[in-house]
Amino acid sequence: QVQLVESGGGLVQPGGSLRLSCAASRDIFWINRMTWYRQAPGKEREFIATISTWGGTDYADSVKGRFIISRDNAKNTVYLQMNSLKAEDTAVYYCHGGAYWGQGTQVTVSS
Repeated sequence: QVQLVESGGGLVQPGGSLRLSCAASRDIFWINRMTWYRQAPGKEREFIATISTWGGTDYADSVKGRFIISRDNAKNTVYLQMNSLKAEDTAVYYCHGGAYWGQGTQVTVSS
C-alpha cells in the first residue's frame, strides 16, 4: 500500500500564493505520472496538472501560467505551486498517483 497525504492548503487572498505538497509513504519513482485534481462544492472533480517521471508537464487551461507542478522522487513528494490565486480556485485539492488518492487539502481564496 502507498499512502498519499496532501498538505499546504489554507486561506489566502486573491492574488496570493500557496504551495501544496503530496507526500507518499513509499517510493514513487515507479509511478510514471503524479497528478493534481480539485473539486469545488457542487462540481465534479477536475484535472489540474500532471507530471511524468522525466519531467514533462501538462496543465488545465484554467491554471496554465499560474500553477507549477514539480516532482522530487528522492523525497517521495510532488508539489503544486499556486500563484495569482483566484476565488475560482477554491476547492479541495487531491493528489493522485498510480492507483492511489490522497485525502485532499482545502484551498480557500477569499477577500
